[in-house]
Amino acid sequence: MSNEQLIAHTRAWVDRAVIGLNLCPFAKAVQVKGQVRYVVCEATDTAGLLTTLCDELDFLAKVDPTQTDTTLLIHPGVLGDFLDFNDFLEVADAAVEELGLEGVLQVASFHPQFQFAGTDINDVSNATNRSPYPTLHLIRESSIDRAVEAFPEAESIFEANIEKLEQLGAAGWAALQAQCLRDSEGK
Repeated sequence: MSNEQLIAHTRAWVDRAVIGLNLCPFAKAVQVKGQVRYVVCEATDTAGLLTTLCDELDFLAKVDPTQTDTTLLIHPGVLGDFLDFNDFLEVADAAVEELGLEGVLQVASFHPQFQFAGTDINDVSNATNRSPYPTLHLIRESSIDRAVEAFPEAESIFEANIEKLEQLGAAGWAALQAQCLRDSEGK
C-alpha cells in the first residue's frame, strides 16, 4: 500500500469510526479544521520508529497549534504484534520526557489488535482503540485540558463508547471497518 492509501484509510477510520460513532467528541473540530497531521513512518524496526516519533514530537511542539493540533503517526511496518506495540509505549513516553516535552505532549495508542487488560481479544470494547494500522497519536496537553474543560465529565466518554460498541456488535464493527476501506479506495 502507498503512503497515500494508508493515510486515506486511516482518515476514513477517523471520519467513520472515531467521529462517526463519536468515540472522541473532540476529534471532529480538529479534523474539520484540517489540524490533524497524518504521517506514515516507513520504518521496519523500532529504532527507525523511535527516530520518526522524536522528529514528529519535535515538529508538533514547535508548530502553531492552529496549523497542526495533533498528529497520527501510522507505522504499518513495525510493531504489528500488539504486545510488542504495548511495550513500545514505555519507550515513547521516555522519548517525550527526554525531549523535555512532558506536560506539553503525550502519546496515545491505537492498534488493529488493541486489547484492554482483563478483556477477551474478541470483546467489542477493544474496538474503541482499534485502528487500521498501528498508530501513535501525539496530542497536545493543552488541547486535552481545553477538551476536559468543555466536557467536564470526560470519564463518562469511555463508558458511553463501550455501550455504543456493544450496541453495534462485532458484525457492525466489521461492517464499519469494511466501509472505511471502501471509502479510502473511493468506492
